[in-house]
Amino acid sequence: MTSANHGGAAPYPLWLRPVLAVTALLAIGVPAWVVAHPPAIPKAHKAVRLPPRHVVPAAEVPDVEPVAFVDLSAEDAKAYNDAIPFSTLPNPAARPFRFAGGAEDRARALDCMAAGVLYEAGDDAEGERAVAQVVLNRLRHPAFPKTICGVIFEGQERSTGCQFSFACDHALSRWTPTADQWRRARGVADAALSGAVYRPVGYATHYHTDWVVPYWQTSLDKVVAVHSHLFFRWTGWWGTPPAFNRQVSSAEPVIAQLAPVSDAHKTGAALAEADTALLDAAEALGMLGDDGAAATVAATAPVADGTNETILATLPKGVMPDLYPAVAMKACGERKTCRFSGWTEAAATPAATPLTTEQVAAMAFSYWRDRDAGIERPLWNCTLTKRADRRQCMKQQVLLSAVPVAAATAVPAAVPVAKGPEDLGGVRRKGDAVSGGR
Repeated sequence: MTSANHGGAAPYPLWLRPVLAVTALLAIGVPAWVVAHPPAIPKAHKAVRLPPRHVVPAAEVPDVEPVAFVDLSAEDAKAYNDAIPFSTLPNPAARPFRFAGGAEDRARALDCMAAGVLYEAGDDAEGERAVAQVVLNRLRHPAFPKTICGVIFEGQERSTGCQFSFACDHALSRWTPTADQWRRARGVADAALSGAVYRPVGYATHYHTDWVVPYWQTSLDKVVAVHSHLFFRWTGWWGTPPAFNRQVSSAEPVIAQLAPVSDAHKTGAALAEADTALLDAAEALGMLGDDGAAATVAATAPVADGTNETILATLPKGVMPDLYPAVAMKACGERKTCRFSGWTEAAATPAATPLTTEQVAAMAFSYWRDRDAGIERPLWNCTLTKRADRRQCMKQQVLLSAVPVAAATAVPAAVPVAKGPEDLGGVRRKGDAVSGGR
């Protein structure tokens, strides 16, 4: 059908009208839609500049620097982390670990581990198990402290940059877990100290969330992701199983900031505070005699050993041996590292190091502090002071006295002995003792 012909105009079909109308609408609508929905343009992420990749040789223990992060937005950090490939090298599971210390040390280690996994991973069982495995891997590695608490609270005296962020950012005072959260975290910790292994992370010693980029990342291999956390191990020999062979310590230190959530650390902190208070009271009442203040104040002067860490002191006569640790802690003050040695007699107290064998044998008490390693270790000379716990005793010194020699007699000529291979310094042979310490 066509329209009527008026005035001689050429007829046109009626169906053309809707076609023209649709065409007009498309001519307006399509450009408008394109303007309203532009194509997505990939965002240019901020360039990341990290130190060059460094593989630490096997003869050099890697340094563990305070944690510092590249200044990036969470989006840029995630994009950078996503672009880093996972290592294709084997990722063997770590060996089981079983805590070998006494009940008190185990209780402190367990609560340190529980705090570490809960505050780092949250109330997530898999994440907590992964963090616990990293703690155990560090414990066995010579670049880190030798105790569970020492590993977790390494650098706790800093305001930032400690190895586990909750240890120095006041998280323990800002948030307290519920009883159920703490119970579950202690369950994960107990399993880790009793031989449980979280296989996916292998021998990883480092991890971080995927929305940050730490400066250490370039010198480690990315091995696995657990939820939003990425896990890394040392590049080269220091990330292989033979590197994780050092002997650990079961002398777990008291961590005062765990006292609000841990009975094991609450008791230890209270005893240390009580000892210090008793010492202060005895000194104030004049019960220590004239030399009391001298031993606790003048002893803070360093001895002539080239450091500010060694203290040689005469112990106050009025102080019971149980208070010797308080004397040492007062003398050490705020030093991060301190070695205090005490003698009961002024005449026996050395003026400088190194000490002779006789001076070491006469030492009544020693105290070693290394806050980075989490060590607070008092030891008594148990030949002078009996201790119920033999682990608190110094190793006994054996004094060798010269034996008079009889009149000289003829000595047979030496018989040549066939020489074996020349001893090559620095070459480790099968059967040689291997030291795992730093």
